[in-house]
Amino acid sequence: MYINHHNFLKTTQNLLTKNSITVDCGKNSVTVRWAEMNLQVDPYSLRLGDCPPSQVSVKPEGSEAVFNAEFGACTIRRLVTTDQIVFATEITSTAPSKASPVYYPVACTYKRPKDWAAPLYNPLVFHTHGQGELNFHMALMRDDFGGLATSTTFSLSSTIPIAASVEQHAHQPLMLLLEECVASTTPELGPDSRIYPLITNKGCLVDSKNTNSRFLPRSKLSEIRLSLQAFKFAIGEDVYIHCKLVAWDPRDMDGGKKACQYDKFNSRWTLLDDPSQSSLCSCCDTNCRGRKKRGLRNEPSALNSVLGPLGKSSANISRVPTTT
Repeated sequence: MYINHHNFLKTTQNLLTKNSITVDCGKNSVTVRWAEMNLQVDPYSLRLGDCPPSQVSVKPEGSEAVFNAEFGACTIRRLVTTDQIVFATEITSTAPSKASPVYYPVACTYKRPKDWAAPLYNPLVFHTHGQGELNFHMALMRDDFGGLATSTTFSLSSTIPIAASVEQHAHQPLMLLLEECVASTTPELGPDSRIYPLITNKGCLVDSKNTNSRFLPRSKLSEIRLSLQAFKFAIGEDVYIHCKLVAWDPRDMDGGKKACQYDKFNSRWTLLDDPSQSSLCSCCDTNCRGRKKRGLRNEPSALNSVLGPLGKSSANISRVPTTT
């Protein structure tokens, strides 16, 4: 149960005037009411995140749009700090306005309880905003990657298809990498978490040394596809896949920013994106480090994500666990 909560609403200089916005933050949802006097914005075109209004009223004296959204919907983003939990999104419009563009940031801020654990609204999909106006996504997919998976149950030795991507908007072209992935029995990793390493050492798919797990060829640099072989781990418990997603300049790959997998036929590590540079993967059996750089422009944009739970059947995810 949340200990405390309050509404937080900020505005910017390009906002329309003569508008009244009220934000009511509930325990698991938010209600936003937009009331406009000058009729310059079509209330049906308004969006809270990616959700249309729940109710719309248009009268000669003004219009009103009401949004009712749960925190797991409408692309509402969750930011967790040491003492706060913030759910944030914005009101925008799908149609051009007669005045300035519509943009109202809206957020609900709560005090973080000491025993708080992350809720998982959808076991198939993880999505949020990252740094620099980048949108990161990770999802469980069908075997042909033609759409989202319809189940979180995987039989032993079957494949677990995972796709991740980054939406770049006006940002320079970036390559998406999976710096680290582990399986765990908890939605948040801690010192006592039971884990099974999948990707370690800054992009080395260590699971490919002993299984058929592999990266698939990219269709674009901003996406990466991972085919994991289902494994034995924590029989009878929920399993979560934790990954660190990194967006990086594709012209500046090194031992610390790469996607490597093991070629069992030739007994060597290979680089997914350019096998001719597979020497970058030579550190996968030792300790990989990136080159030291200066300047903020060389800092990667990264995000930690989690998928799951992936089920409790003994036929699902199972392999000998490791403790950190």
